[in-house]
Amino acid sequence: MDLLGRLREKYEAVMHPVGRRFGTLGVTPNSLTTLSVLISFVGGYSYAVRLPLLGALFLLVSGFTDMLDGAVARATGRVSRFGAVYDHVLDRYAEFAVLIGIGLGGLVQWVWVVFCLFGMVMASYTRAKAESVGGLSSCTVGLAERQEKLILLLIGSLIQPFMPLGLVVAVVIIGVLSHITVVQRLQYTFKNVGGSKVAV
Repeated sequence: MDLLGRLREKYEAVMHPVGRRFGTLGVTPNSLTTLSVLISFVGGYSYAVRLPLLGALFLLVSGFTDMLDGAVARATGRVSRFGAVYDHVLDRYAEFAVLIGIGLGGLVQWVWVVFCLFGMVMASYTRAKAESVGGLSSCTVGLAERQEKLILLLIGSLIQPFMPLGLVVAVVIIGVLSHITVVQRLQYTFKNVGGSKVAV
């Protein structure tokens, strides 16, 4: 399972009263999801103008907002299939915005940015296909879930001003872990569905 998966229940419990409070204010989960990706775009711009510490700040705020949308959904009973899809889709836009910004700012070579982006997209795609075509109820196994990637980018951003290769190392590690996650999810899917036939 993902490295931080066992902590998910704990932080969800902590965030529940916060989500309930925001829900009473009329804040909707989808509006928070939208706000989260907009903040990520600002973070991406910060990286593009070579301000990694500011980018890290926006990345942290975006991550908190992304957690908050789920908390509001659970606390107010607004969990929906569309909301889940919307959240996953905008998460990918947020990741692209940040990494493209890192590339535009020349903080990491484009070959590593593309390597990382491709790995993240394929990890997400593998999960989606395992659950839709493969029929699995959940395929969140693997080393690189969003929390891990966020933490690695934050660490890389914080040390970038003192160690110029900080973000390079973080992006390469995220890329490697993402590609490993693809293999893990394929293995998990094969183990659970094997040669099961599907309608064509």
